[in-house]
Amino acid sequence: MLAYLKGTLASVRDGIVVVEVGGIGYECMTSLTTIGKLPPVGQAVKLYVKMNVREDDVSLAGFYSSEEKEMFLKLTSISGIGPKAAMSILSGMELSQLALAIVTENVKGLAKIKGVGKKTAERIVLELREKIAAEECDGETEVEVPISAVGLDKTAIDAISALRTLGLTQQEAHKAVMQAKPYSTTLEQLIANALKNI
Repeated sequence: MLAYLKGTLASVRDGIVVVEVGGIGYECMTSLTTIGKLPPVGQAVKLYVKMNVREDDVSLAGFYSSEEKEMFLKLTSISGIGPKAAMSILSGMELSQLALAIVTENVKGLAKIKGVGKKTAERIVLELREKIAAEECDGETEVEVPISAVGLDKTAIDAISALRTLGLTQQEAHKAVMQAKPYSTTLEQLIANALKNI
């Protein structure tokens, strides 16, 4: 089973990249995120890959990082989401924002991604929220979840950061702050009230 390709970037076009390894060109579909991080054509490149095998087709999916590959595998484990749909999702949102949207159950944000829709977004949250949250708690993922990505105000962001320094996970801190926010006017009150919700 292929794990990665290390060679020369031969071409980039319409979501497809070709990596030449030992005189053979490997065509990989990829995300806009990965394309944005690739070196110029002709330069050395390493792509993590996943071989997709169907009755009538064999294809490769390529990723700039192992974290993006892992998210791809999670997405394609969901019924109804194939390789192309998963790649579209990865192209529609930065990896860290995607992880945050899933953990915080931001169905509305996920549904804005081209080709997703509300039902698919709900299914993604239902099937992946606990997996991603558990990995974050166990330190098994390197995806840094930016707390500013959900449109929180500065007070809420600062409160979440403070709770994170106390050892809470991203999910726990976010939930506690959101519960305390309606009856807190200052940062100090918000942190104190959030701690009561833990």
